Amino acid sequence: MKHHTITIASLTGKGAAVARNLRDYLSGEPGCRVEIISAREGEGLLKVPSIAGHVRQEFMNRDAFIFIGSLGICVRAIAPVIGDKRCDPAVVNCDENGLFVQPVLSGHRGGANDLALRLSRHLGAQPVVTTSSDVQGLWPLDILGRQEGWSVEPWGSRSMTFMMADYVNHARTALLLDVRDRVTEMLERTKPEFVDIYYDYRAIPFDSYALLLAVTHRRYEPPVPAVFYRPKVLCVGLGCEKNIDPRGFIDAFEAGFLQLGLSPLSIRSLGSIDLKADEPAFVELSGKLQIPFHCFSAEDLGRVDGVPNPSATVMRKIGVPSVAEAASALLAGSAGWIAEKRKCAIPGAAAGSPRFFTMAVSLAAGAAREGLIAIVGAGPGDPELITLRGRRFLEKADLILYAGSLVPEKLTHAARPGALVRSSAGMALEEQLELMNRFYRSGRFVVRLHTGDPSIYGAIQEQMAWFEEHDMRYEIVPGVSSFQAAAAALHAEFTIPETVQTIILTRAAGRTPVPEKERLCELARSQSTMCIYLSAGIAESVQDELLRHYSPDTPVAVCYRLTWDDEHILRGELSRLAELVGTTGKSNTVLLVVGAALGARGKRSKLYDPAFAHGFRDSAGEAVRA
Repeated sequence: MKHHTITIASLTGKGAAVARNLRDYLSGEPGCRVEIISAREGEGLLKVPSIAGHVRQEFMNRDAFIFIGSLGICVRAIAPVIGDKRCDPAVVNCDENGLFVQPVLSGHRGGANDLALRLSRHLGAQPVVTTSSDVQGLWPLDILGRQEGWSVEPWGSRSMTFMMADYVNHARTALLLDVRDRVTEMLERTKPEFVDIYYDYRAIPFDSYALLLAVTHRRYEPPVPAVFYRPKVLCVGLGCEKNIDPRGFIDAFEAGFLQLGLSPLSIRSLGSIDLKADEPAFVELSGKLQIPFHCFSAEDLGRVDGVPNPSATVMRKIGVPSVAEAASALLAGSAGWIAEKRKCAIPGAAAGSPRFFTMAVSLAAGAAREGLIAIVGAGPGDPELITLRGRRFLEKADLILYAGSLVPEKLTHAARPGALVRSSAGMALEEQLELMNRFYRSGRFVVRLHTGDPSIYGAIQEQMAWFEEHDMRYEIVPGVSSFQAAAAALHAEFTIPETVQTIILTRAAGRTPVPEKERLCELARSQSTMCIYLSAGIAESVQDELLRHYSPDTPVAVCYRLTWDDEHILRGELSRLAELVGTTGKSNTVLLVVGAALGARGKRSKLYDPAFAHGFRDSAGEAVRA
């Protein structure tokens, strides 16, 4: 949670140093205003007659208060003005030595827990967090999904407080996931043992559960207490007669939306044709829901293919076959509808007055629990060098298709039980695509695991083209490339001040040709740090081309299977490059590195030079306060 206005109360002279430290740290964030109050005078301190009196006076005007000193003084200062957990500011206490940081009030909703953890990391202090869900490592139900804009809607006979108590006491809980986003991925990954996950409401045996947690845009009436989390995933297209009554329209819209079995709390955006940009009813609905209202040109609406209910009347009047359905599809980024065009009327509207409107609803692209393909960079070989996101994807995938000739098999040991793991080494592209398509069309998650970073000689372009042609959702997870692993293994920085500032990633012309302007002899003119892939088999040709511009004593490294268990690196001079490659006896998974940066020392960067000023430090070496 972002805190924009923070008051730090310095209770002792010794605590003022800690207060200033925290002020400088927190005020470095854009839009954050921090003041220090004290009963004493001092640099940067706002002297007040009474710290407790000032806190009580400003209590509801600040996002957070930080007390430096005794916890008892903090509690006595805020006790008379504590109101409701839904609106109280965050309150954190820290001792005057900066050893312990404890959230005191509004740990979840007000963000005191997160603030205490941030301050602890900055001070090197021990955080003291006592809320039950945090102590047990459980989800904070009252603020779950807040970072993604979810709304929380308790349902049933028990209050939110009692349902949270049931949860932290490990009551059997069903978790329904109707949509997918970053938070639902986290929920799947961190599920407590007493929680079971379902993807279909009808499959939940409610007799077995005391509580339902449901991440859904749909309305249900479960037979057990529930907390509904409403992700912003619904995109609503609208059309109407001119100057329709705003109040009547909003009432009829909300009633119609409920009849569709959908929650208005999940509406992400509204849309219509630009002719309706100033339609009072639409503008008022946007304001009431506090969501954006987008307008599209007739040309944009007309480009949406496959609208299920085109209208000849609309075509005749404004020149496009659809407004509501086309607008919802444009908002969602996908031509699909969970509620096709619905024509509604305002009940009780006077005869002859404007009363008809249309609406259609689409689910935001990426929110549906449908097939997904992730092209993941495996890194150079060591399983510990795959990204955290890449590792998580391996752990949840239904199919892992990995480049077996280039990716160590042990990387796939992260696969969950029941996942299918296949090497693509002996498969043609068409076989790979058929396998991935089969899993995708059944709504499952596919990881295509490529060596290094997929964007560098990853042969993914033809896969992406096929996915796009067949309307298949995919994403790319970058990876650590072998050229980066080479720099680490060689203890080298490939960009040296005043010596070399360019890194070239390339390959020599062999069975796969390269453009004439990218031949090694042309690239060598710059004498940059050059990392040459897929070329060890023609090392003599590589050496000859590089020697046209690099000196014979230029440092080189021949790197075989960087970070693998059998990694082998030979160093020498360019004049012996072919000989070094021959010594390894290897021609595959070899990276050649050439350039003066190898082993260079002694050049100092300007970045940390005390005489060099930049946006975070002046030339005297002092931090610039934002």
